[in-house]
Amino acid sequence: MINETMAILGKERSAIRELFEQGKILKEKYGKDKVYDFSLGNPNIKAPESVKNSIIKLISNDDKSSLINLHGYTSAEGDKNVRTCISKYLDSTYNAKTDPNLIYMTAGAAAALSILLKALTSSSNDEVILFAPYFPEYTVFIKNAGAKCITIKPNLSTFYPDINDFKNKITKNTSVVIVNSPNNPTGVLYKKHIIEVICNVLQEKEKEYNHPIYLISDEPYRELIYSDDAYPFITNHYDDSIITYSFSKSVSLPGERIGYILVNPLCADSKKIFNAICGAGRSLGYVCAPSLSQFIIPDILGSTSDINIYKNNANFLYNNLKSIGYDVIKPEGAFYLFVKALEDDDIKFSKKALEQNLLIVPSTSFGVKGYVRIAYCVDESQIKNAIPKFQELYKNYKY
Repeated sequence: MINETMAILGKERSAIRELFEQGKILKEKYGKDKVYDFSLGNPNIKAPESVKNSIIKLISNDDKSSLINLHGYTSAEGDKNVRTCISKYLDSTYNAKTDPNLIYMTAGAAAALSILLKALTSSSNDEVILFAPYFPEYTVFIKNAGAKCITIKPNLSTFYPDINDFKNKITKNTSVVIVNSPNNPTGVLYKKHIIEVICNVLQEKEKEYNHPIYLISDEPYRELIYSDDAYPFITNHYDDSIITYSFSKSVSLPGERIGYILVNPLCADSKKIFNAICGAGRSLGYVCAPSLSQFIIPDILGSTSDINIYKNNANFLYNNLKSIGYDVIKPEGAFYLFVKALEDDDIKFSKKALEQNLLIVPSTSFGVKGYVRIAYCVDESQIKNAIPKFQELYKNYKY
């Protein structure tokens, strides 16, 4: 029999993807320059030169004498040299103490999370805590692993988690907590003090319930920070921590599908966790991460696309929307702006924006009502040309 749950998932796209597909139709109808598509977090800035140079070098040296088979299988957990280079980079950059034998290469962060949640949960009683607002696909990955989603409401003045709500919702069944910073969809950076608060709560609850509660730090935007704030690397703050990472956003390679899982060596049962990750990857059909994408990594570690372009986009859009009258959360990283909708129903507001050919994502799918997300990883000209449309949308509500 056909799996009805999977059929529904395939038929009903996420709100983000649904808008993206609507955008294609509108662009065909009105022309690309008349549609203002802020739906998808699809980086438009070109990858750094180190990416192109690495690919050219690898392809040029790909002969029978080469030690690397560019297009063949690597080990299921990934190429050993690649994992060693990642480990050394993280140790030197964040003063971490990582182990390359606890790094598992994946086809992006989505695969990393799917594999990891499968490895860390084992029954329908297991609970995974999400800090709202959160990336909508988290709920899909959690449900596919057979676990329950527990949502923590945000403090609406900071968009940090409501710590009292967090404390109250941790139970004996809590097995995993997911944190994402800089955050999709708000652009908020969880600074060191809030990470320490979260970790302190978890340490207390681990003692109370006498079992590990694993903290997954999902970090595809880790390098995309606009201030000089040091990134609080999670393994330095909490023993039972695991990182999922993707090169999609930092170096503009979303289509190449490459990332990794890093298990903190201080994790309870770290080696068993890694075995479970390998087993989950095997059971889900992930033979190994794309080989060529793996082999460029040693050459591009520490590189990013031009962050200043995102920062300039953020400042221009933030300042202009604020001057129009919108209530906007100031982004500190990533490439998203979180804006208060002009009515309580963010879905209706998003549909109203479509009348101006503005594609902005309603926040309900992110676990919070009353806002929209604007992905500004687009051409500067699109942002500038969209401002009159945002003005018109505002006038439709306020006058």
